[in-house]
Amino acid sequence: MTTIDTDGLKRTRGFASMDPNRQRAIASRGGKAAHAQGRAHEFTVEEARSAGRKGGNAVSRDRAHMAAIGRAGGQAGGRIRAAQVRETKQMKESDRAAE
Repeated sequence: MTTIDTDGLKRTRGFASMDPNRQRAIASRGGKAAHAQGRAHEFTVEEARSAGRKGGNAVSRDRAHMAAIGRAGGQAGGRIRAAQVRETKQMKESDRAAE
């Protein structure tokens, strides 16, 4: 949780302020305790498939949202390809300069 002090600075406290490894250790102990008590649910392959399908259907109903997701993915791919091309050109130029 983030709080804003009287001096206007943001401070984290509790779980959010802990080291990620400490958070992971605490969460792991909680998961083990839940399993030991029989309260944890483990999805079967079919349950997981069904849940994924349900979520995908819910998201895909919003066409504008799906278009935005596709657009963002395409733009990211383009940026990655452009960076790869720039890197290849730089490597070739540095190879020529070394000769």
